[in-house]
Amino acid sequence: MPSAIENPIKKRIVVLISGTGSNMLNIAEHCQDNKINGDVVAVIANRADAAGLAKAAELGIATEFVPHTSFADREDYDQALVERVQSYQPDLIILAGFMRVLTPVFVSAFADRIMNIHPSLLPKYKGMHTHQRALDAGDEEHGVSVHFVTEELDGGPVILQSRVPIFPEDTAEDLQERVHEQEYRIYPLVIRWFCADRLKLTEEGAVLDGATLGEQGYAPE
Repeated sequence: MPSAIENPIKKRIVVLISGTGSNMLNIAEHCQDNKINGDVVAVIANRADAAGLAKAAELGIATEFVPHTSFADREDYDQALVERVQSYQPDLIILAGFMRVLTPVFVSAFADRIMNIHPSLLPKYKGMHTHQRALDAGDEEHGVSVHFVTEELDGGPVILQSRVPIFPEDTAEDLQERVHEQEYRIYPLVIRWFCADRLKLTEEGAVLDGATLGEQGYAPE
């Protein structure tokens, strides 16, 4: 894969966060180093204490706080979020530790351009507490999945996965650290594919370089 960016028109990326924003920071730095043909144009959080907002501001990225507690229900919040995100004219929306279940109000507004990273080997362990659930099940491996977001929770087409071993003495914290290392590797790679117009979501699923990906996404082996 060439290291130089060939397409001069950069994609506009909006990142949604709720916490530290470590994946957001990693992605933004890849963009600023021209490893991704895109720019993170805004970081939006639903929590005022999200540490990632300050990190984004230090990089010169626009930041916003849209508090979910100010709205009567999820749909009203998502409509307000749609309006804020649309104001940045994004080509891609990245969920990076955004701890909200998005309703069809939001997903339908950006139906083919929302990505999430989930700490399990989807379709296993949708939802929360995935590391402990893998341990409780006696699994020998765990991992992380990057997927397109659809109206089904953690159910959109998988683009790429990375696997990590589970050792007998592991705790949930051990697994979380091991998985985070893989998140920082594969999320920028998938975003790079999208921003190079190699990756898209179709009615058939995730398509990379013209080939529809299988249930576990891109698997070179």
